[in-house]
Amino acid sequence: MIQIFGTTKCKGTKAAQRFFSERSLKVQFVDLKLKGLSKGELTSVARGVGGIRALYDATRDPTVRYAAPTDTQLEALLVDHPEWLVTPIVRRGPAAAVGLAEERWRSLAEAEKAG
Repeated sequence: MIQIFGTTKCKGTKAAQRFFSERSLKVQFVDLKLKGLSKGELTSVARGVGGIRALYDATRDPTVRYAAPTDTQLEALLVDHPEWLVTPIVRRGPAAAVGLAEERWRSLAEAEKAG
């Protein structure tokens, strides 16, 4: 199953939902305003996109101007502050994509159709 983590007002999240809908693929949408990623989910997604920093949108973090967090600190911060995540996050098992990544979405869609 494809999961899309984002917010209802995020244009990128809407684009991801439309992308998979156009391919007649069911997705599970997780609204990050209502429920963030668990530590395990965050770790899994980070592995799938090349590390925790790929998930971090520093422009949304009001504390970034004081000190850059370490990867370990960043992981804890993103669990507590899902609004600092780059969206959308699209995941299928251990494979994931972050942001507007249509090529990666395409490979996730093909893998989903293949079963």
